[in-house]
Amino acid sequence: MPALDYVSIIRSVHGDRRSMLAGVLATAIIAGLTAQHANSAALVLVTLAFVVLGLVRYADIGAFWRAAIDSDDAQAAQYWEHRAVVSGGLLALAYGSWCFVAMVIVRDPFAELASASVSIAVMVRICARNFGLDRLVTIQMLLIIVPLTAGYALHGDLYHIALAALLGAMLAGFRKLAADIRALLLSAVHGRVEATRLAAELDMAMATLEHGLCMLDEAGIVSVVNERAARSFAALGARDLLGRPFAATLAAMGEDGRLPRTAVDRLLDMIGRRQSGKVLLSLPGGLYYEVTVSVRQERCVLLFEDISARVDTEERIAFMARHDALTGLPNRSYFGELATEDLAGRQNANDGSRTVALMIVDIDDFKHVNDTSGHIAGDQLLTQVAQRLRAATPAETILARLGGDEFVVYCRSIPDPAAANRQAGAVLEAFGAPFLLDGMTLNANVSIGLVTSANIEEGLEELMTKADLALYSAKSDGKARSQIFHAQMDIDYHYRQRLKADLREALRHGQLTLAFQPLVDIGTRRIVSCEALTRWNHPELGLVAPSTFIPLAEEMGLISEITEWVVSTATSQCSQWPGVVSVAVNISARDFRGMDLEAVIGRSLARSGLDPARLEIEVTETAVIEEHEIAKRLLTALAAKGIAIALDDFGTGYSSLSYLHALPFTKLKIDRSFVADIASNEKSKRLLTNVARLGRDLDLIVVAEGVETEAQLNVVLEQTQVQQVQGYFFSRPLPARDIAELIGRLNAPRRMGRANRRHG
Repeated sequence: MPALDYVSIIRSVHGDRRSMLAGVLATAIIAGLTAQHANSAALVLVTLAFVVLGLVRYADIGAFWRAAIDSDDAQAAQYWEHRAVVSGGLLALAYGSWCFVAMVIVRDPFAELASASVSIAVMVRICARNFGLDRLVTIQMLLIIVPLTAGYALHGDLYHIALAALLGAMLAGFRKLAADIRALLLSAVHGRVEATRLAAELDMAMATLEHGLCMLDEAGIVSVVNERAARSFAALGARDLLGRPFAATLAAMGEDGRLPRTAVDRLLDMIGRRQSGKVLLSLPGGLYYEVTVSVRQERCVLLFEDISARVDTEERIAFMARHDALTGLPNRSYFGELATEDLAGRQNANDGSRTVALMIVDIDDFKHVNDTSGHIAGDQLLTQVAQRLRAATPAETILARLGGDEFVVYCRSIPDPAAANRQAGAVLEAFGAPFLLDGMTLNANVSIGLVTSANIEEGLEELMTKADLALYSAKSDGKARSQIFHAQMDIDYHYRQRLKADLREALRHGQLTLAFQPLVDIGTRRIVSCEALTRWNHPELGLVAPSTFIPLAEEMGLISEITEWVVSTATSQCSQWPGVVSVAVNISARDFRGMDLEAVIGRSLARSGLDPARLEIEVTETAVIEEHEIAKRLLTALAAKGIAIALDDFGTGYSSLSYLHALPFTKLKIDRSFVADIASNEKSKRLLTNVARLGRDLDLIVVAEGVETEAQLNVVLEQTQVQQVQGYFFSRPLPARDIAELIGRLNAPRRMGRANRRHG
């Protein structure tokens, strides 16, 4: 038997000692009456035995409760069971002795009746009191029934013997009764323990539940509410929920605005129709609760889950997905949603009177900032640019970052295009002051492409395309300015698109050609090198200028493919020229990262058999700055093979002397802008002279580009240290079939006078 059950039974045996003592004393009085009636000393002794044993049993029960044994202390319970068997057995023996003395010794009818009646009644009480201990019940029954049975049997007549026999059946019946009562007690104990356990677990679950919980009965009255739910509703002014109609409380909170009315109505509807589901409650202070309604047997359970943290996280994720992490502005995707929604609203309303404007703002030379000042400074610049744009644009405009160094401004309504131009002017003006980046002062300008539209059929994609075209025009016209879109830009755009498609076909079908412009040694008047220049003779449009199709090739990603073709063709042509005339090939910044230039040059030299010393690579300062590390590594490797490296168009870029020192240049080509007016402008002549002297001091071959007149040539020859010249005075770029002939004529031995003739 489980210790808990065993201890419970022992406690029941020792229960209510006062009623036990009262019963024993009442028995003693009756025994005393029988002793007096029968005038029997033996019955007097029985009477005294009842008194003594009753007091002993009373004291024994008191000692048990003072011991206060634990509910699972089976060993202590067993000890008290032994004591109960002894004291209870002695008391039962007193009852049996009373019956035996009255029937066998005294033979007094009153004594017989009284002793038998009281003893049988006591046996019922024994079953009711000591039912839990089968051993105790059996011993007590035997100690009463055996003497009683013997007393009846010794009368000798058949009736008394039959009555004695029936007492055995009574013994069995009393034991069965005790067993049934014991089973009921144990069942009740188990039920109580289980109920206590479940109640404790429910209390713990309610107390530790992370969510608020309310249970409504069939009438909608709050029958159960945990502490968390009580606190939450108390914070909203609803106290003492327990026992109150939940619908009335909720309705009152919806009416006075403590809870959203729509959510309250939906929740009340679900409760009223006994429908399961979920409702989101938005509470003051940025709190959000998800209410889960569960219904079973007309009862409702409402679980209030605080999802404020989850909602906050979801909102942050949504913000991050829709906004630029660096500037906090809407990103391209979210901008598209906002602008498209506004344009759709204008179209649906058929509001042709509302003019919208869109500006694309691009930071000029932003890559140079990243390359020279680092990406951290670049990020700081982007952040400050966003702040200036926000300050320079009306609050109702949509400002977003498209990516990289591009921003977009969308104005939902403007009175006329002139207002859009004024807005663009305000943006340009906002960039007049320099930026402060970690103690460094930096000037940064922007170019703006602007488009306005009153056409309700125009969508965002079309506006973006037009603004892009306007931005391209602003960049082409010198940057740091704004340009509004006009129809000619669209024409130019489609022309450019056609050129792009045709250029791809021209490259695929070998329609590009090379022209070569000679570089002449100013002292010997001999050709020392020829610059390879790409030409495109369009079958319908005629000759397309390199300044037009080369930028297109860079946009399309074709420039490296063209460069590879130029290197291969130029080295092949040069290998057929007489003497040691070299060939120069221009390399762009994209070539440094768009192809394995060293491998391409190596294959071309090997295929043509050209000496590496007869190949020159021309790069601009811009190309070197944009890809400084790659350029330095690659140019150093090429120079180690004997290939000459020339810095082209010196003076048009940053004119940084550090690059002349750090990179393996062998030639410095001064831009034609320095030569244009040297025959008439003393300042220009001195500037050219000093630049040439600088190149010579750095042990570089100095070339003057754009020499077109004899006057220019004479100034270069007489007053500068320029060693080579290039320009139309000697020859315009010639096709491959003519350049070899020109080299042969100019480099052949002849009189000096003939060397002054121009060619081309």
